[in-house]
Amino acid sequence: MVEIRTYTEGDFENVVALWVKCFSYPAPHNNPEKAIHRKVAINDGLFFIAVSREEVTGTIMAGWDGHRGWIYSLAVDPGHRMQGTGKKLVNHAIEELRKRDCPKVNLQVMPENTEVVGFYKKLGFAAEERLSMGQKLY
Repeated sequence: MVEIRTYTEGDFENVVALWVKCFSYPAPHNNPEKAIHRKVAINDGLFFIAVSREEVTGTIMAGWDGHRGWIYSLAVDPGHRMQGTGKKLVNHAIEELRKRDCPKVNLQVMPENTEVVGFYKKLGFAAEERLSMGQKLY
């Protein structure tokens, strides 16, 4: 049984370990410790974890700026995939965004990550013609 709940500071080390296992982002702006501290500092209540038998098995962060919602950092421990954890996390984040009257949710996926693209398509997401642009500040 998987429980979805809001992240707490006591989850920090387990979430960092999960992200190191799941993500391979060498860029400094994706440092797990810094990313978690920045999200917690916002205190928007949109950082969730999946717990199974007292073990952190997944995470998701959502964002809401009053115009669009975003989904970030969906991670499911490889040993717990294909059991519905990712779907539960996404649905939970979307429901929390709905409560804030969010009209649309966006996310970004690396195009070569076809498994994840297929996962999101099954959940009702579709590719849109957009050019994603960014500027690294460090």
